[in-house]
Amino acid sequence: MDVEETGRLASLDPEMLQLQEVSPLALKSSPYVAEELFSHWLSLPDTARLIKSLLADAKVGVPFRAPENSTNTNALSINPLPSLFPAVSTPPLSPRSSSGSPRTTKQRTSPSSLGSPLKVVRESVREIIPQFYFKNGRPPPNETKDHFLFQVDNRFYGHMDGLQLLEFKSFTKEICKIPSFFSTILFKKIDVNFTGTITRDQFIDYWFQGNMLAKDLPTQVYTLLKQPHQTYLVQDDFKPIMRELLSSHPGLEFLQSTPEFQERYAETVIHRIFYYMNRSGNGRLTLRELKRGNLIDAMLHVDEEEDINKVLRYFSYEHFYVVYCKFWELDTDHDFFIDRENLIKYGNHSLTYRIVDRIFSQVPRKFSSKVEGKMNYEDFVHFILAEEDKSSEPSLEYWFRCIDLDGNGVLTPNEMLFFYEEQLHRMECMAQEPVLFEDILCQIVDMIGPENEGYITLRDVKSSKLSGNVFNILFNLNKFIAFESRDPYLIRQEREDPNMTEWDRFAHREYVRLSMEEDGEDMSNASGDVWEESLEAPF
Repeated sequence: MDVEETGRLASLDPEMLQLQEVSPLALKSSPYVAEELFSHWLSLPDTARLIKSLLADAKVGVPFRAPENSTNTNALSINPLPSLFPAVSTPPLSPRSSSGSPRTTKQRTSPSSLGSPLKVVRESVREIIPQFYFKNGRPPPNETKDHFLFQVDNRFYGHMDGLQLLEFKSFTKEICKIPSFFSTILFKKIDVNFTGTITRDQFIDYWFQGNMLAKDLPTQVYTLLKQPHQTYLVQDDFKPIMRELLSSHPGLEFLQSTPEFQERYAETVIHRIFYYMNRSGNGRLTLRELKRGNLIDAMLHVDEEEDINKVLRYFSYEHFYVVYCKFWELDTDHDFFIDRENLIKYGNHSLTYRIVDRIFSQVPRKFSSKVEGKMNYEDFVHFILAEEDKSSEPSLEYWFRCIDLDGNGVLTPNEMLFFYEEQLHRMECMAQEPVLFEDILCQIVDMIGPENEGYITLRDVKSSKLSGNVFNILFNLNKFIAFESRDPYLIRQEREDPNMTEWDRFAHREYVRLSMEEDGEDMSNASGDVWEESLEAPF
């Protein structure tokens, strides 16, 4: 065989080898092995005779046929495909007609098979992949479905006409495993005709058509709260469950005689939910944000706990009382708006003018108030939560945006100096020993431990437990002095209950102070009434 012809054959695809003794996967995973085998196969005497015979047929124009059907005497006189390995018995082919075989058909018609006698077209094996995506969630196992239906049948037993709203309340909690104050909103979604009752079949249709049994609790809550065709929750979506909570929770019964404070309490709870949960700050709470937060746990807690003030997350009435009273103290004209001059009085004038200006420039958060230069109650709730709990991520993001004057995502020494200058001036006016900014900057770098000492990123701020104190150094003089003096009362509070947040401790202190002031006013008013009665008694 000519060297030129051998060189051309050496460039053939190794996959064209018909090696039944070697797995095709082994050849693909080790191509160098296939090349060695192919070179060795070319060197066999039988291979040389076969190739010369095929070339001779091709030169005289004899059409090529499959080796097993070939009438060429040269091809019949030799082994069509010499093997590299000893002959072994092979399993029989599956019983099917050659005319209907995909392999036979493809070998006769495929252009690739006509181009080389070595090419074997293998029939692709279809692998059946089980369904892994379900639009409405994976269907529950039959055992779970049967057990749920058994519980539903027991509750509807003896209620052929269906359940009314009061009876459905315990059904929501015990069977659906959803907080009881969701009963009204669930009842209305099922009772679309407003009949006042729900039958077993109506409940089963709603629960199973919506695949509610397969959904986790956050997804169930999200489905019940959101409006149809919406992919997010807004604040108004929470108002129905807050109304039911106010009307049914034993810890909130005393508010039923004051509807205006019921409304303010509900607003405060919802504002707190969106402050902590809606991290994008766009007023649209997504399912992902709902699952990442602790709202569902707080809902389950408030449904079990009769003392509303023990539910520190979102629902505590004492926390609402503190927020509302703080707002009322600053809103001197009681128009339910606060301006710059009002806010500068917060915390006994603890904030600097420069940080207040940044707040009212709406850099950390765009106001929901429509009145120019004034914040409303919702804006104040976000402010006070950020100011009094600088350990939380929403607070750190809030104040980071305030200090970041150019909005480039880093805090430079010049930006921090801009805010600390006013602090330094205030310390001098109060006859406090001033601390130079160079010393303060070194202290800040030690407290934050940034990756680059030339600037501080938001990631640096969130990774340090002392970041809140850094912001106090820059714009809150009272907290800066308390931090420098290491107030033993605050340290003892932290040690007594390390699970409480800075906001929890602040709200507790303020509620005690406000309640004592109110009790003092009541005492003085009562003594005044007694004095007046004694004067009028002789008459």
